[in-house]
Amino acid sequence: MSKFDEMMVKYQGALKSAGKSAVDADQLTKVAKGLGPSIYLKDASLVSCTDQAELDRVKVNFLTKKLGMTDNAAMDAAIKSVCAEYDANQRLRAVFYYMLLQKLGKTL
Repeated sequence: MSKFDEMMVKYQGALKSAGKSAVDADQLTKVAKGLGPSIYLKDASLVSCTDQAELDRVKVNFLTKKLGMTDNAAMDAAIKSVCAEYDANQRLRAVFYYMLLQKLGKTL
């Protein structure tokens, strides 16, 4: 099994732990591949919901630049909702982004 496949198993397990029984594997794979090698780096692979600068980076780099969103209120609400729903000690970035896509009804 490749390192990428191992990460995908880890992500699917994290989504199930967060109460997501049906996972769109293709969408999750697109999210993970879009993050590139950062998924293997300890700090870059995680999202901290207690760090406003980190949440601002998610908003700018993923929601605005990658998805083209402009509605700040909708982006803030989605991020806040995913932070509450994905209540884990270590929030994996790929899982966090996947949950944002699901919450916003968007795809990559």
